[in-house]
Amino acid sequence: MSKPIILVTGANGQLGNEFRELQTGYPGYAFIFLSKQELSISNADSVQAAFERYHPQWCVNCAAYTAVDKAETEIDLAMAINAAAAGILAETCAEYGTRFIHISTDYVFNGSSAQPYRESDATAPINAYGLSKLRGERLVMQYNPDAIIIRTSWVYSFFGNNFVKTMMRLMKEKESINVVDDQVGSPTYAADLAQVIMHIITQDAPASGIFHYSNEGRISWYEFALAIKDLTGSRCQVNPIPSSQYPTPAKRPQYSLLDKTKIASTFLVPIAHWKESLEICVRKFAG
Repeated sequence: MSKPIILVTGANGQLGNEFRELQTGYPGYAFIFLSKQELSISNADSVQAAFERYHPQWCVNCAAYTAVDKAETEIDLAMAINAAAAGILAETCAEYGTRFIHISTDYVFNGSSAQPYRESDATAPINAYGLSKLRGERLVMQYNPDAIIIRTSWVYSFFGNNFVKTMMRLMKEKESINVVDDQVGSPTYAADLAQVIMHIITQDAPASGIFHYSNEGRISWYEFALAIKDLTGSRCQVNPIPSSQYPTPAKRPQYSLLDKTKIASTFLVPIAHWKESLEICVRKFAG
């Protein structure tokens, strides 16, 4: 009997690379990794050809347009990748009987909440990136009601470009840095997210719909930076500043905490605290 095939799109990104890392721990599955060069998810013919070739049992969409500030001026490109392409994948998965797992974001919310966002809370993105991801969610559910959408926040990894890598570099280059202290949320270690997705896949549960996942805890970006400083032994001075002193083309939600009750109870997934996961990631950088 052949192994179930898991097709991973966006294979060279943070999450895609974490799947590459963990695949040896799941010998009962065959993983197919396709980068954006190998599979343009916004091209329906390319997607159709890939599914015709591999006939995957699962498709995990790790591909996304994630340049939040650039999306303000590249809205068409963001929409093509985050919205239209998500719809193409969802529709193709439905056609081939493939279970679909799609990754979304806390940016579908406006950040004005005072308590962790639940999956049922009203969406109201405040930037183009968030809008493109929300439209993607809607297309996924329209074309494939059996899909699983996982909203996550503040993703970082040993791979790709992310806050942890940027802070580690800046702390080596500069004597002091400024980091906003009035945006709160919880980071997500991409390795943990990949493990959670595999936990869901191995259960082969019939559950579908939208779920929230990040690591546990509540911090500001400033507190995140302080933790990185402590773990790396940096002497760089980290200064807290309000968002108003660090203007960006795209507005950021002030509040990004996600309520993870649903994913924990539905799939019985363990959720690590952000500090534990950050320590693991930083140790990996240290070799």
